[in-house]
Amino acid sequence: MNKADSERLGALLEGLGYLPAAIDEADLIVLNSCVVRQSAEDRLIGKLGSLRSMKRSRPELIIALTGCMVDSHVDELKRRFPHVDFFFKPQAFDDLILPLARSRGVSIDGMGHPLPTNPPPSTLVPIIKGCDNFCSYCIVPYRRGRERSRPLSEVIAEVQELTRRGAREVTLLGQRVTSYGRDLEDKPDLADLLYELDRIEGLVRIRFLTSFPRDVSRRLIEAIARLDKVCEQISLPVQAGDDDILRAMRRGYTVEEYRQLISEIRCTIPGVAISTDVIVGFPGEGDRQFEHTLDLLEELRFDVVHTACYSPRPGTIASRKLSDDVPLDEKRRRREKIEEFQEAIASEINLELLNQKVEILVEGRKRGRWWGRTRTNKLVFLSDESDHLGQLVKVRIEETSPWSLKGKVVG
Repeated sequence: MNKADSERLGALLEGLGYLPAAIDEADLIVLNSCVVRQSAEDRLIGKLGSLRSMKRSRPELIIALTGCMVDSHVDELKRRFPHVDFFFKPQAFDDLILPLARSRGVSIDGMGHPLPTNPPPSTLVPIIKGCDNFCSYCIVPYRRGRERSRPLSEVIAEVQELTRRGAREVTLLGQRVTSYGRDLEDKPDLADLLYELDRIEGLVRIRFLTSFPRDVSRRLIEAIARLDKVCEQISLPVQAGDDDILRAMRRGYTVEEYRQLISEIRCTIPGVAISTDVIVGFPGEGDRQFEHTLDLLEELRFDVVHTACYSPRPGTIASRKLSDDVPLDEKRRRREKIEEFQEAIASEINLELLNQKVEILVEGRKRGRWWGRTRTNKLVFLSDESDHLGQLVKVRIEETSPWSLKGKVVG
């Protein structure tokens, strides 16, 4: 979501005459913050501190802060970071754009919804903002507000225009993307949107994230299976493999319900790749609860597992009502154990692709190699001198690892 917000803000700034620049040459620096985890907030505070001396030596430099760190307590932020000129909430772009436009004597009439002029082959498209779930550990509903879906027609028009400008794949975004449309008058759902986007000529792939287990309907699963352009890949955070911990997290489902959902997805969508998220060290998670999570990961064998140590976020239900009773060293030990465990599983899953032909959409070039992803979101590198940017190419896999694949173009 933050990356998509940054792309749209960048498009608006280019409309005012700004161009991308190195940080030490910039006239304007915007920090887009994420504070879901303590480590992210710590890095942000460090960056803000490093900009203080830059502002002191160049008083004309404009510094702005946006994202989830900016809440209703802006006065406290101004006190802590007096060298920052603008503070604005996520997606409240006008709070920066309007004063900048006035200072530059630029009219913003007709700028409309900002889109990148030359979108990358794989482009992000937010379709729902905010979240109504209020998981006990999560700060997002307090910082990004309640759920607000974009009209179906607006999303379709945007994807059509992005495709016209060169995008080949879109990823539909939302904190809880699977609840799309519930707040709209005619109540379309995510499946309705997928069926409409599947008809767009020139668009070759559609993805979406992040899904919430309780919202994944039979109709959505069938849409993924039936529609040619919708990739066989789904992100489905479980967060924990123990019912007591899930209840304390306010996730709204049991381990058995999650297990049945995974079974239904795999039975309906052949070859589907599933990734998940896990939080370790949540308040009350003892050795027995953690072992339940390991058991579930061993049973379900995910393609990717994103693991994070729990850190209390001020203002959340967990920070108010639960004691952060798992030592940091133990949290790190559990995270490392899952990472080692998952590395072995991912190695076995990816090894099955050795010598197989896969189709990838080439998204860019890095260190002399093209890279792209399969429909199941496997990262593939290939050495080839031809220009493959934005192309669908067939690749024979010659080397596998837990994190990526390597191969050569065939055919």
